[in-house]
Amino acid sequence: MPELTSRRGLLFGTAAIGAGTLLVGCTSNESSDEPAANDQPAADDKLGKEVTIGFAGPQADHGWLNAINDNAKSRAKKYSDVTLEITEGSNDTAAQIGQIETLINKKVDVLVVLPADGKALTQVGLKAMRAGIPVINLDRIFNTPQAYRCWIGGDNYGMGLNAGHYIGEKLKDKSDAKVIELAGLDNLELTKQRTQGFDDALKNYPNIKKVARQAAEFTVESGQAKMAQLLQAQSKFDALWNHDDDQGVGALRAIEQAGRDDFLMVGGAGALSAFQAIKQDDGVLKATVLYPPTMAASAIDLARALGQGKGVGGMAEFEIPASITLYSAVVDKENVDKYMSTGFK
Repeated sequence: MPELTSRRGLLFGTAAIGAGTLLVGCTSNESSDEPAANDQPAADDKLGKEVTIGFAGPQADHGWLNAINDNAKSRAKKYSDVTLEITEGSNDTAAQIGQIETLINKKVDVLVVLPADGKALTQVGLKAMRAGIPVINLDRIFNTPQAYRCWIGGDNYGMGLNAGHYIGEKLKDKSDAKVIELAGLDNLELTKQRTQGFDDALKNYPNIKKVARQAAEFTVESGQAKMAQLLQAQSKFDALWNHDDDQGVGALRAIEQAGRDDFLMVGGAGALSAFQAIKQDDGVLKATVLYPPTMAASAIDLARALGQGKGVGGMAEFEIPASITLYSAVVDKENVDKYMSTGFK
């Protein structure tokens, strides 16, 4: 099969290749001299075609977002055939749109975009795609798949689900167990998904009841204030799930100030401070559920592969996938050393 070398071919050739492969698979059992798909070039560390990647993200006003930028930069430095054009992060949608349009005008080979607002930036994603510049949409998803070639991001529902199952297994033998939840911003869809996953997991444990929930704002200050309210309202409970390790720093302050240590706490995201507390194992924080900022490093890998017309190592297909959802692993004292180097500050 001839190599698809044009950007348009890279963007829109997937369906044709997939259909052709399916047709051969359904109509013939004869052997072929053609190489198998897994013999085709896959992205690796070897020097390849030079690729200029444009990266645009929001303002790094949160530990996780800062880690996103750091992961993208460090991954790009790993490849001598990659040039990274990175914008100054902004939470203003108009400013971020302008930054992305500048990258489009520079004719970068591939764009990686973590939008401040997926819906608001959909049109600029479409603009890039129509200009023949494939887009890797990072985490906050555009309104239409036409605005990106590949989406990669975390699993908010799975994050809540895994937190719920971890707590459930710890409390499954306790009668009338009570849990509380310290959520993130309630106006965000991701917060709703995390809560839904948590609630669905708890349905598997009829002995456990969620008795309280407060929504913080992913900040240390809001975490401390809302946790203090929960502690004042709930004199007795067995477990707490906190959606975000940054606001968890404040939550732990409130817990210490209240002199409480009669429950277990599970965090969220994967901050270095959380990993260190879990390893030390002298407080209420026993685990955290990952929302890995390493997705930005993987986005650079995908962008490089796309720019070089290669697939993904370990997969048989000619092209990179259309979407990748990362797993929300639970990190506790049994495996924390494995993840320590990925913790964000």
